[in-house]
Amino acid sequence: MDPTFVIAGRLRRDYLLIIPDENQGEGKVSAARPLIDAPGGNLLYTAAGLGAWVPASATELRTGLLARAGEDYPHEWLRAFKKRGWDTRGIKIMTEPLDLRYFQATLPGWVFQHINPVAHFARLGLTFPKSLLGYQPTSASEDDRKSSPATSPRPSDIPQEYLNAHFAHICPLDYLSGNRLTSHFRQANVTNLTLDPSSVYMTSTALDDVRVLVHGLTAFLPSEEELRSLFWGRTDDLWEMAEAVGEFGCEFVIVKRGARGQMLYDVVSKKRWEVPAYPARLIDLTGAGDSFCGGFMAGYQETYDPLRGVLHGSVSASLTIEGSGVFHALESMPGLAQARLSSLASIVRQV
Repeated sequence: MDPTFVIAGRLRRDYLLIIPDENQGEGKVSAARPLIDAPGGNLLYTAAGLGAWVPASATELRTGLLARAGEDYPHEWLRAFKKRGWDTRGIKIMTEPLDLRYFQATLPGWVFQHINPVAHFARLGLTFPKSLLGYQPTSASEDDRKSSPATSPRPSDIPQEYLNAHFAHICPLDYLSGNRLTSHFRQANVTNLTLDPSSVYMTSTALDDVRVLVHGLTAFLPSEEELRSLFWGRTDDLWEMAEAVGEFGCEFVIVKRGARGQMLYDVVSKKRWEVPAYPARLIDLTGAGDSFCGGFMAGYQETYDPLRGVLHGSVSASLTIEGSGVFHALESMPGLAQARLSSLASIVRQV
């Protein structure tokens, strides 16, 4: 069966630590358990945000995963994805190992650090995992729009069945991969195409390249920080930025603002909405933005109403941050997502 949704992104092997604030004693943050060599990556967090609304039993709404993994990627994880109802035909297993390890320590005040994992494990009194020996963080600060890492999916990796999908979403990838994938899905006449940009190329010097990337999208979903970086030195008004991006040729611009919620700009009607974030119990911010994008897909696919999509996305993000790991949003109490959706819908503000 052809998937309804296709998500293109990256897989990771996550090592996530949350360091509690020693000055505040036992707090809600300290409740998060460390994740040691667990499945992660923007691909899976997005799929989980979607899956919070599309249960595995809904076989008519299959989700296809498009990514790359090395021969050393745990096969039991791939089997677990299938049990979740996800189509893994788009996960290309390379003939050589790929280092997908990712370390992150969340310090008090929600500062993220990706270096010196030995010190952070020692700080928590945890045994340093042998599987993390030799880890070196991948540098994501250099803007190179002319090359792609081996971990990014290529158009040649896309199964033919995925080109019949109704909805394709591109997670944060390098510019070249994002551009190639969006072009390929457009040529295949995929009806709805959304993209969450990478902060690496969201800079003022890359404005013309971003213009090319945005053209023809259903929705463009940057964070506030990414959008401000793109328009640095041009304007400080987020709505002006959203309007300028809309002129690049997409239908909707959605600005993710973390605890301040989201802004939605409808390019055709020129309507604006502000959607507050659901007041969730914060445990781990990892994957919140990706989960939002998955929820947006679910809500928009139901009614083709972008506001409905944003509301679904906000709820998906709230479920994700209340625990750790890619599967947390899928394990919420029955009816919880719908109850939060109703609560948010009543306080949306059109501006």
